[in-house]
Amino acid sequence: MPESLCVLIADDNASDRLLLATIVRRQGHRVLSASNGEEAVALFALERPQLVLMDALMPVMDGFEAARRIKQMAGESLVPIIFLTSLSESEALVRCLEAGGDDFLAKPYNQVILAAKINAMDRLRRLQETVLQQRDQIARHHGYLLNEQRVAKAVFDQVAHSGCLSAPNIRYLQSPYALFNGDLLLAAYTPSGNMHVLLGDFTGHGLPAAVGAMPLAEVFYGMTGKGYGLAQTLREMNAKLKRILPVDMFCCATLLNVNFNLRQVEVWNGGLPDGYLHHVASGERTPLVSRHLPLGVLDPDRFDDKTEMHPLAQGDRIFLLSDGVLDTSDEEDRLFGVDRLHAVFAANRQPDALIDEIQLALNAFRGQARDDVSMVEVTLVEPAQLGGAAVTFSDSGKSSPLDWSSTFEYRAGTLKRFNPLPYLLQLLLEVHGLRSQSGALYSVLAELYTNALEHGVLGLDSSLKRDAPGFAQYYRERSARLAALETGYVRLHLQIIPSREGGRLTIRVEDSGAGFDVGRVLESPKAGHELSGRGLELVRRLSHSCQWSDGGRTASVEFSWGAQA
Repeated sequence: MPESLCVLIADDNASDRLLLATIVRRQGHRVLSASNGEEAVALFALERPQLVLMDALMPVMDGFEAARRIKQMAGESLVPIIFLTSLSESEALVRCLEAGGDDFLAKPYNQVILAAKINAMDRLRRLQETVLQQRDQIARHHGYLLNEQRVAKAVFDQVAHSGCLSAPNIRYLQSPYALFNGDLLLAAYTPSGNMHVLLGDFTGHGLPAAVGAMPLAEVFYGMTGKGYGLAQTLREMNAKLKRILPVDMFCCATLLNVNFNLRQVEVWNGGLPDGYLHHVASGERTPLVSRHLPLGVLDPDRFDDKTEMHPLAQGDRIFLLSDGVLDTSDEEDRLFGVDRLHAVFAANRQPDALIDEIQLALNAFRGQARDDVSMVEVTLVEPAQLGGAAVTFSDSGKSSPLDWSSTFEYRAGTLKRFNPLPYLLQLLLEVHGLRSQSGALYSVLAELYTNALEHGVLGLDSSLKRDAPGFAQYYRERSARLAALETGYVRLHLQIIPSREGGRLTIRVEDSGAGFDVGRVLESPKAGHELSGRGLELVRRLSHSCQWSDGGRTASVEFSWGAQA
């Protein structure tokens, strides 16, 4: 049964008005009557009827003006107006529609046709009400989603920026396609003062693309802070994303380990566009090519964590970008592409302005971003320019272990796949007095262990690293020898001796190699451009005392701390 409506009838002819009112009441509707347009507008404002039967020609205010005012008062709500007219000329009928009319009813009135028109207009009215309700519901839901995304973005920004993105050697730009950026940019210092930088691009954009960002950031910061290398960090990130993400989601990523002391960068690129290493002295750019599948695609036993090493000089810059830069399209659907990016590189005369110049080129291209746009540039500077990040601890140090020693021996099978340094550092930093020296401690540990493994067990000659090609050959040879390793060992002996003035740590590292002439290496002059021979000098500079014995196969260093350390 049709819904009962409130119907306004406006007609200056009393008999026509009475006839219409009788017909409409018989159909079950409530009737309001007006003898001119002015009365009709006043009644509408007072009673808000749901449908209007309006005579076109009336005194005081005609039906056309009354219809315009009623439509204005109705706003978004649909109040159907059926014009009552004996007009037959096309221009007159068009005028009725332009004034806001929705239909016509010709005189004399046919009650069957009138009932049908009222029912049809009521269906339109109810449909409009449903559309408005659904629109408002969608708007509310959209508001809730935006608010949730803003909260998530605020939380994630705090996490993502908790590292060292504000370091003076990092420049970056991120322009999200949606409120929540599907691109991920993280940077943090290792305990040794190296810098890990990750640029990631999750499938899609917006909040769905960022669901893996928090767990990925958690792994990145946690493992970087503990001193894990790129290989272990990559494996853990890949395993976590593979475990939690749907099968159609993954993260293209480039991960850097910038070593400021040894002036080198370790790179892993899985699915992002080529990054670039800009050598300031020569002006050349070395592509950092993607050689791996993205994170979260392969099972852990098939994941490839192999990295590439590149030498650096002061002022050299590493530039990374997401595919949103290259995939920006113009009005003719042409992509910005690699050639235009290289043209910006070639025209750049102020290195610090490179990212801004790329952004200007994208704007001049009149591009429409199809994805999140991210760019980051990391410059090699002197370690003293960075300031570093202090390691913080939640305990007071009152329960620190004292007066102990421990020996570890790592054999061939373990040397191939395990990095003991993060574990050893965490063990040593339980000693409260050593915490203020965590960076130097880790750097010395890392250098001694690396020397024992690479030059001792693997028998690699550091003179290979005399230039960039030799540097690359050195690390290719390292990977090959490590994979083929069957025998050999590295022993580490740690001893803590407390004293009234504080305490002393002794680290002794032994290896199964052939040894080397320590004096010759330490006394040989170093040219500024050489890529080898810096490690032993670093150990001497950072530790309180150091010495080598057993033909270079054993190294011993000491750290000490005061009573108030």
